[in-house]
Amino acid sequence: MGSVQLTDPPSVADPDRAGERPTSEGRVSSRWGLLGGSLSVLVGTALIAVHASFYGNWMIDDAAITFAYSRNLADGFGPVLQPGVEPVEGFSNPVWMVLLALGKLVGLFDHGTIFGVPDYVLFPKGLALLCCMAILVLAYAGAKRLTPRPALVTLIAGAALAANPSFVIWCFSGLENSVYALTVTALAVVTLCGVNSGTLLSTKIAMSTGVFAALAGLSRPDGVIYAAAFPIVVALFTRRGGVPQAIRAVLLSAAGFVVPFGGYLLFRWIEYGRLLPNTAVAKAQPLPTITDVAKAGTVLQYAGWLLVAVAIVCLALVMQKPSKLRAGVVALLVPFALSVIAFCILQADWMGQFRFATPIWALGALGGAIVVVETLRNARIRGRILLTVTLVVATTASISGFYTQGESYRAVPKTPFCSVVERDARVTNGVADLLKLPDSAKIGVIDLGGMALVSRLQVVDLAGLADRVIADYLSTADFAGERRYVFDDLRPELISFIGTWDTTLGFAQDERFGQEYEVLYRSPRNPAAFGDVGVWVRKDLVRDPALLAAAQRYVTTETQKVVAANAVAHLRSCGDTLRPGQTPRP
Repeated sequence: MGSVQLTDPPSVADPDRAGERPTSEGRVSSRWGLLGGSLSVLVGTALIAVHASFYGNWMIDDAAITFAYSRNLADGFGPVLQPGVEPVEGFSNPVWMVLLALGKLVGLFDHGTIFGVPDYVLFPKGLALLCCMAILVLAYAGAKRLTPRPALVTLIAGAALAANPSFVIWCFSGLENSVYALTVTALAVVTLCGVNSGTLLSTKIAMSTGVFAALAGLSRPDGVIYAAAFPIVVALFTRRGGVPQAIRAVLLSAAGFVVPFGGYLLFRWIEYGRLLPNTAVAKAQPLPTITDVAKAGTVLQYAGWLLVAVAIVCLALVMQKPSKLRAGVVALLVPFALSVIAFCILQADWMGQFRFATPIWALGALGGAIVVVETLRNARIRGRILLTVTLVVATTASISGFYTQGESYRAVPKTPFCSVVERDARVTNGVADLLKLPDSAKIGVIDLGGMALVSRLQVVDLAGLADRVIADYLSTADFAGERRYVFDDLRPELISFIGTWDTTLGFAQDERFGQEYEVLYRSPRNPAAFGDVGVWVRKDLVRDPALLAAAQRYVTTETQKVVAANAVAHLRSCGDTLRPGQTPRP
């Protein structure tokens, strides 16, 4: 098998070393190295867990959309939002969805409590923590190839990730960020190892990178960009005369990508009738423009300009002379650059805290730690002192900024899914019982996740993520078309809006809304308490004034209870179990 020769130092497969036996001194050193590596991984993981606990039981409502699909898949209804409804791919993270479904199948998710904690909280967060630990294990494996201080690199990388609110918030939000970052890190480290050992063109490395790229693409739609990582690295390191082997390796990597990813595309077409997830259709990602490049600056600003500048200086010093260190860093820089490109291309996300930057943080922490440690190790005394002082100042400034970001998000996190469960799903279940609505009745909603898990009614996603027809309307900003579809075809018995969605979609301005629906509750604008909500009922269902008044009293009283609780306890869970038909707890 052809190999890519990068530098003069012997590779791990060097025949001159093949016959050497480890000495007792080497075995002791290896044990200490393993101990140091294990401790660095455990300490880094513990630091991440401590920061994650800062946000309590909070998870974003969008995560519960995937929870609903996972539940129904595990229960035998297929990957659908609710049992018996038309299959629509209202999720974009198949890998994460399947992992959660497996958790339910083995009794670890959506069954009850574990150690007194609801498993719908503990399992996704525990799975995220395992992914973070695996990222640090990979960081150690990669660092071991490039530096004699791999444990220190891993510890620094773990501490950097633990200090970063963006990384921690989204890894433990219930969304797919943790497994996404893990697949990208795995691809990067496997590529690094192939470059370092001179086996980049081997079948094992090529196929592995393709598979990890496919897993990244099945964790988030923008993850398909990492299929380009291996071909780019091969192009950078293949010498003249090695082109045939390089082409073979790239084709093998492409096969490793196409088989699983193409297989899922085929399933998507058969099951859902689309080549893109319905979520992508509804969001209508615009084509990138040159101004999108400026988004990279916002990421650097979030990390801290001074800290980034120090890392860049260390990188420049490392890149001065050809070495295995430089080659390994280049192998890391390729997927890192792709993660930055993906972030810049994606349209701004309403959830805040740089939700799409998770792979940037994972690869940046590893690469930054490597170049800083190696620069310190190779610097003279004065250089070490200067670099250390600068690092202390830069790190202090970044941590101060991180603390402010974390505090502000903890005070007002985006759309807690338990708030949606209690404020929307359980309250509307209660009023549906009061109005004697059948389970086949429809409710139009914006916050979908908690509703899909707990509502006994058929949920209509007015934001289009899980509704094919509405997604098509929203993809062309045809709000009038969506309203016609809702008023003429769907005619939901209940409608619930949050925030300004009633205005954004034009319902508030449409005279048919006032003609056909009666308001049950409309809160004052109070987004800080997650109480900016309105509930409407179709007028033909409440012709009796007494019934209307009773429904209005019920929704107002119960919603205000939830809003009051949210003002002081928005990081809480919402009961031991989540089941369709639940009503407000006494």
